[in-house]
Amino acid sequence: MKRVLLDTNTLVSTILNHQGVPAQAYKKAVEPPYQALICEQTLEELRRVFNRKFPDKIPMLERFIATMIPVVEVIPVPPDVHADEDEIRDADDRPILRAAIKAGAIMVYFQKSTRCLKVFRKEVIVREGHSRKNYFF
Repeated sequence: MKRVLLDTNTLVSTILNHQGVPAQAYKKAVEPPYQALICEQTLEELRRVFNRKFPDKIPMLERFIATMIPVVEVIPVPPDVHADEDEIRDADDRPILRAAIKAGAIMVYFQKSTRCLKVFRKEVIVREGHSRKNYFF
């Protein structure tokens, strides 16, 4: 199976908009031939983001987590810094990249500033609002 690690922004966007590009990527990642991964840090960050920005949507988050946990693998973040981390602009995302590399996965992340879903070291997958059928991983 191809392993795909999803970041917090991708999951937040999936929860808030079931029709958006990140939600399409999530749905694809949880089906064969893919194995969706998240890291422990992502679960913690999801809860922090919803507590801070979307407190009224915490029940929605908890329902999503309850349905997500059976279909994703939760992996730890390795403590050792990886040389490729400097390629990730947001320092908070570097441990997630480290986890993806250790797990032999590609890292899919949603860049809020450009509204683009990306795969680490690849071009933009798709911009929010555009539709293409085979643009993910």
